[in-house]
Amino acid sequence: MNAAVPPADDPAAALPPDDELRRVLHDEVHTRPSARIHLPALVVSLAVLNESADRAAELSHLQRLPGHRGLTLADLSRNYLVLELPGGVLHWERHTEFTRYMLVQPLPPGAGAGSSEPELLSALAIEPGWIAGIPGRTLAAIKLALLHASLDDPQAALEQGRRWFGERPVVASLMGGGHSCVVTDLQLRASGYERMLVLAPPQTSATRAGRISQRLLEFEIYRLMALRGLPVAKALGPMLAEAEAELARITAQLEDKALSDQALLDRLTALAVRVERATAENGYRFSATEAYHAIVRQRIAELREKAIPGTQTVGEFMQRRLSPAIATVAATAQRLASLSQRIERTGALLRTRVDIATEAQNQELLARLTRGQELQLKLQSTVEGLSIAAISYYVVSLLFYGAKAAHAAGVPVYPELAAGLSIPLVLWGVWRTVRRIHASLQHSG
Repeated sequence: MNAAVPPADDPAAALPPDDELRRVLHDEVHTRPSARIHLPALVVSLAVLNESADRAAELSHLQRLPGHRGLTLADLSRNYLVLELPGGVLHWERHTEFTRYMLVQPLPPGAGAGSSEPELLSALAIEPGWIAGIPGRTLAAIKLALLHASLDDPQAALEQGRRWFGERPVVASLMGGGHSCVVTDLQLRASGYERMLVLAPPQTSATRAGRISQRLLEFEIYRLMALRGLPVAKALGPMLAEAEAELARITAQLEDKALSDQALLDRLTALAVRVERATAENGYRFSATEAYHAIVRQRIAELREKAIPGTQTVGEFMQRRLSPAIATVAATAQRLASLSQRIERTGALLRTRVDIATEAQNQELLARLTRGQELQLKLQSTVEGLSIAAISYYVVSLLFYGAKAAHAAGVPVYPELAAGLSIPLVLWGVWRTVRRIHASLQHSG
């Protein structure tokens, strides 16, 4: 619904400057509106992965449609486009990982109520070659037929749906408390398409039919997108088992003090790199699986299904088969995160072991230094004792020569006796001087 734009001179238009995102955020609620579908109708929905198809390639392909050669990239900027075609309407929607093309056209002749396995592709409003040339890789291809039918007897509607599917096993339910009925077998045909059938009373509005088709087509597309995480989870299984076993071995070997800390650290680092790489490569896929599964549950809840005796509802059938796959993906994501945390804890233990070993080495080194200092002090004391003796010897020698000189000058002194008597006094004086020097050094230190 488009709101009326006030004239420029309307006083109500006098507002502060718009935030740069105001218009984008406001118009987000109007993007991808439901199509208006008048019954009976055929809706062909094709979802392709657009990783290898940029917007320019999709524009070039859309320009090949009759009457739309003038399309520009600006027309595709809002990620949603409705193109009128001879005999139908094409809806183009670009999402983050896939692009959806939905063709809405009248139901081909012979495909109405009472038919069995009707052929639908030959009467499409778009050439098959154009569909085959859509850029990207096919994710989902669905043919949805919407027919008028009475729902007063749900069992009769179910039997009509079974005939339309060629008596194949089907799942079905009444939607919206009984305003319509959906029948499908969720099987891929040889054409690559799967089929759905909606039976609705003649008074069903085009808006309601559009909402019904949107919910049914979206939950099937998002179901397939959610399941894209399952092959990834299965592929990671052997790597995770091997990584967990290697981590258990490393943890057990932490008790062996004979093993090199560096070798254990190298092994743990290599293991951490493998796990972090797997997390970086697949974390988005696991998160996307969770988000897509939430949308699937929401779309199924919006169907407000009511069971028809004799068959499963679409939501029940889907959840029973989808839930184990989603649980596998969630368990693998949790297993990967848990493994990363355990590696971190093991690394902390290894660092503690290295710290303890380093501390022991430091203590041993300090003990060695202490012993060396003690030996140095003993050696120093020995050297000091020898120094006292040497200095005393030189002092006594000087006194001897002085007494000898005095004796030669006629002084009545005996040099040998004077030198011998001075030895105790000289030794005490030298020792006392050395002690004073030591005391002075200690005081200054």
